[in-house]
Amino acid sequence: MALMQPGPITYFEGQYVPVEEAKVSIMTHAFNYGTGLFEGIRGYYSEEEENIFIFRLKEHVDRLVRNFRILCMEIPEDAAAIEQICIEVTRRRGFKEDVYIRPLCYKCERSLGPAVRGVASSFCCYVIKLGDYVDTQNGLDVAVSSWRRLSDNAIPSRAKSTGSYINSSLASTEAKQAGFHEAIFLREDGTVAEGSAMNIFMVMGGKLITTPPTADILVGITRNTVMQLAREMLHLEVIERPIARTELYVCDELFFCGTGAQVAPVRSVDRRVLGDGQPGPVTKQLQRLYFEVVQGKVDQYRPWCTPVFEGK
Repeated sequence: MALMQPGPITYFEGQYVPVEEAKVSIMTHAFNYGTGLFEGIRGYYSEEEENIFIFRLKEHVDRLVRNFRILCMEIPEDAAAIEQICIEVTRRRGFKEDVYIRPLCYKCERSLGPAVRGVASSFCCYVIKLGDYVDTQNGLDVAVSSWRRLSDNAIPSRAKSTGSYINSSLASTEAKQAGFHEAIFLREDGTVAEGSAMNIFMVMGGKLITTPPTADILVGITRNTVMQLAREMLHLEVIERPIARTELYVCDELFFCGTGAQVAPVRSVDRRVLGDGQPGPVTKQLQRLYFEVVQGKVDQYRPWCTPVFEGK
């Protein structure tokens, strides 16, 4: 995996500092216990407008702040301040390409003991350049993982907690070691949850079907986007319901979606080819529309795109 090359300035402990100065102690609570929450937010560079558009910034920050309650986090920065910090670290870097913004709240105390209440929290944010996280063109070969998705009553997937991504790492690594591109999680009851770090959709009988928020998934911003575009622009019926493992083998189309994955078609599951082995028509329509929307090219959804550089 390629090393990240962040911008030279990051937000750390209440101020903008050179990235090499943004360091935590080995005694930091979050380093020892995984007690951090983060968001992954994409910014898309528009050559026509010479600007970066941060996609659904408000929604990402709102999800982060709501999830503070799960880990009992309190910080001086409110939602409005976090939004401005995300914009500012991106502006200061001056990338002229697609970027990924990582705001992160973490338990910053140098204290011992696996607790969340009464442990001080801090906020930081950095930006890196990022292209495709997975192949979005040719279709992915995926496998159902032997690892099960974490239960909401164990470590909730609806919160992007740093510690919980061990679950994703194990599943993704297992799949890649076996020759696949990615993994699909099942829940403890055997129904489908999502991908290793992305939501999942299937097309069956002209309907778009995805797992519900109660299926131990991250309730994704991209997931919400895809559902809204499917209903409003493609006039598809969108259904949230449990999905059985074998439905993955017999569906018409399958794709992942997420900030990292964007809209990524799946061409086979457990070595069972879907359709003709090529990205399906609904997937391609949604993908094309999604990329137009994130670059600010669709007026109806332009409010989802926050410009980094004003006056351009």
